[in-house]
Amino acid sequence: MGSPKKNQNKGFFASMTSGLSMFGNAIHRSVNGLLGYEGLEVINPEGGKEDAEEEAQKGRWRQEDRDSYWKMMQKYIGSDVTSMVTLPVLIFEPMTMLQKMAELMEYSHLLNKADECEDPYMRLVYATSWAISVYYAYQRTWKPFNPILGETYEMANHNGVTFISEQVSHHPPMSAGHAENEHFTYDVTSKLKTKFLGNSLDVYPVGRTRVTLKRDGVVLELVPPLTKVNNLIFGRTWVDSPGEMIMTNLTTGDKVVLYFQPCGWFGAGRYEVDGYVYNAAEEPKILMTGKWNESMSFQPCDMEGEPLPGTELKEVWHVAEVPENDKFQYTYFAHKLNSLETAPKKLLATDSRLRPDRYALERGDISKAGAEKSSLEERQRAEKRNRDAQGHKFTPRWFDLTDEITPTPWGDLEVYQYNGKYSEHRAAADSSDDVDEADVRSIKFNPWQYGNICNE
Repeated sequence: MGSPKKNQNKGFFASMTSGLSMFGNAIHRSVNGLLGYEGLEVINPEGGKEDAEEEAQKGRWRQEDRDSYWKMMQKYIGSDVTSMVTLPVLIFEPMTMLQKMAELMEYSHLLNKADECEDPYMRLVYATSWAISVYYAYQRTWKPFNPILGETYEMANHNGVTFISEQVSHHPPMSAGHAENEHFTYDVTSKLKTKFLGNSLDVYPVGRTRVTLKRDGVVLELVPPLTKVNNLIFGRTWVDSPGEMIMTNLTTGDKVVLYFQPCGWFGAGRYEVDGYVYNAAEEPKILMTGKWNESMSFQPCDMEGEPLPGTELKEVWHVAEVPENDKFQYTYFAHKLNSLETAPKKLLATDSRLRPDRYALERGDISKAGAEKSSLEERQRAEKRNRDAQGHKFTPRWFDLTDEITPTPWGDLEVYQYNGKYSEHRAAADSSDDVDEADVRSIKFNPWQYGNICNE
C-alpha cells in the first residue's frame, strides 16, 4: 500500500532544463506584482544562478562575499564537505550539532503518550509525530558548529528528560546521544554524510535512532529521509526533506511509512507528509497526514487505506508558538538549549554552551567568533598530533564503541552505546552538598584529553 500522495506533485518542470529558471524568475515578479503580496514564495526546485538575481538580495550574503565564497567552493562540487572545508563563521548559528540533536526532545511528551498508550498503532502515531516535530527546527538555514572531539552537551529540567550527547569521532565526524525519563530511553549514533552540488547540499543522515518505551519494553527504530539545503549561495536558502521516513516497531513488526513530498515549482507540495501505520502483515490501519512545519493528524482506515466511516481526522501534534522576527529563526526551545535554564548542576567543562566561538556569535561578535573558531580547530589538530605521537587512541567518556555494524540506506554505521557512566556522574553531582554558585561562564571550555593543549 503506497502513500496517498506519492505519485502526485512531483514538480512538472523539475525534469526540464535549467534554462526555464529565467521563466521562474519572471513569474515570481509578475505574480507578486499582480497580487501585491510580497510574501508569496515562488521556488525553483532546481535552484541555480539564473533565477537568483532578485532572490539573492534577500539573503544574508553581501554580493562580494557570495562571489568570493563561490570561487572557494567550486572545487568541492561532488565531494563530502563535512570535514574538508573551513567555512566562514557568518553562515553559522550559535549552536552545535550536539545541541541540534537535543532539539528532538522539545516535544518529548509525545513519547510519554506513546509509552502510556495501549493501542499498538496509536503508539506509532505518537512516536512518529514526535520524530516529525523536529523538522520545523531543521528548516533553519544557518549551519550549526561542528563539535570538537570530546565535546558534550547536557540538558536537564525539561519534561523530566536527562540528555547527554558526545562527539565520539572526528574523522569521520560522529556523535552519540542518550536521553531518558520515566517513560522512554532514546539512543542515537549519528554520522552525517554530505554531497556538495554547487548551489545545494545533500545531507544523508547515516545513523541509528532507537527509542525504548519502558512500560512494555517496546523498541522503535527510525530511518529518516535525507535533507537538501537549496540555494546555498544564489537565491533564498531553503531546506527540503524529500523521501520516506520509516519507523519500525522491532518488537511487533508494525511500522509507519510516511512520504515527505518534494517541493515543486511555486512551492507545490512543500512541507506535506502523508502515509500509513501498518501492522506486521503490512495492512494499513491508520492514515497520517499533515505538514512537517505545522501539524500532524490521523484517522483510522480500511484495508484500502480509505478513512473508516464514522471516524474523523484528529490532530495529534501542532507546532508550538515561535518568536517573531528571531535573528536565527530560533524557537523558544532552541533559545532554552543555549541558556543555563536547561543546564544541570555542575555543568561539564566539555559542554557546548561554554564554547567561546559559539558564545561570541550569540553575542553578535562575528570577528571574535571567527578567531575563536580557528583557535579551537587548531587546538584540535594539535591534540591529534600529540595523541598520534604517543600512540594513543581517543576514547569517548560516556559512550562505548561496540562491535556492531548496522546498515543504513546511505552506508554502514559503527554503533556507539551509552555506557551508563553519565547517569552515575549526574546522580553524584545532584546529591552533592557543594552549593558553589560560581558563574558558569567562568568555566573554561575544555574537551581536550591532554591538558597542555587547553593552555596553548
